Amino acid sequence: MEDNLTTVILKIRVWRQLRSDRLAMASMAFLAVLAVIAAAFVVLRWFDIPWPYDPSLPVLEEKLRPPGWHHWLGTDNLGRDVLTRLLHGSYISLTVGFVVVGVILSIGVTVGAVAGYWRGWVDGILMRIVDAIMCFPTFFLILSVVAVLGPNIWNVMIVIGLVSWTGTARLVRAEFLSLRENQYVAAARALGESHLRIMFRHILPNALAPILVTAVLEIPGAILIEASLSFLGFGVQPPQPTWGNIITDGKTYFLEAWWLILFPGIAILVTTLAFYLAGDGLREATNIKKTGK
Repeated sequence: MEDNLTTVILKIRVWRQLRSDRLAMASMAFLAVLAVIAAAFVVLRWFDIPWPYDPSLPVLEEKLRPPGWHHWLGTDNLGRDVLTRLLHGSYISLTVGFVVVGVILSIGVTVGAVAGYWRGWVDGILMRIVDAIMCFPTFFLILSVVAVLGPNIWNVMIVIGLVSWTGTARLVRAEFLSLRENQYVAAARALGESHLRIMFRHILPNALAPILVTAVLEIPGAILIEASLSFLGFGVQPPQPTWGNIITDGKTYFLEAWWLILFPGIAILVTTLAFYLAGDGLREATNIKKTGK
C-alpha cells in the first residue's frame, strides 16, 4: 500500500513538472495536432478522396504558382499543391519515426536487458557487438544497405532501426546493472520466479522512464535520416510525397520557386525541434524520480 502511494505521488510530481514546462507542452500539442492531420489524410487516401487537392496528380497549367489564395504554399513544377503534399508527407515522416523507434526498442531493450541482467561473458559478447556496430558511420551504412536492397519505405524503416539500436541497448544495460541489485529483485529470486519474469516483470517497469525519453528523442533522428535519404533519391520514391523528395523536386527551381525548399525545410525543422523539446521536457520531469525533488 505504501509503495503504491509513493508511485502515485511520484506520478503527480512528474506531471506537475512536465506541465510547468511550457515549451514541452506546446511541442506535445503540436505533435498531437500533426498526428491527427496525418491520420486524417491517410483516411482520405484510403477512400480515394483527393482533398483539398490530389498530391500526386500533375496540373501543368498550375505549375510553379507562388503562394496565394488558392494554393497557400504555392505549387511545384508539375502544378501539385505544396501544402497538400506536405500534409501527406507528414504521414510518411511520422510513420518512419514511430516504426523505427519500435524496431530500436525491440532490439535495444532485449539486448540491453540480457547484457545487464546476466553480466559476465554474455555482457562482454553483446557489448562487443554493440561497439562494432557503433564503429560504422551510421548514415553511410544505412545509405549503402538501402542502395543494395532498393529504395522503398519498408527498407528504409527496417534498415534505420537495425543500425540505430545500440544507444538504447547501452542505456538499458546500465539501468539493469543498477536495478538488479535492489531488494525486490532478491525477493523475487527467493520466491523462485523465472529469470524472464524478473527481467521483464520486475526490473524493466522501473527502467521505463529513461527508455521512454530515449524513444521520443530517437524519432526526430529517424525523420531526418529518412528526409536525407529521400533527398538523395534512396528513400521513398515519387510520386508519393515526402518532405525530403519535395525538397529534391524544388532544388532545380530554387531561384524562381523558393517556396519548394523553404516550406518543407520549415516542416522538418519544426517537427524535429518539437520532438527534441518534448523529449527534453520528459527527461527533466522524470529526473524527479532520481532526485526525489
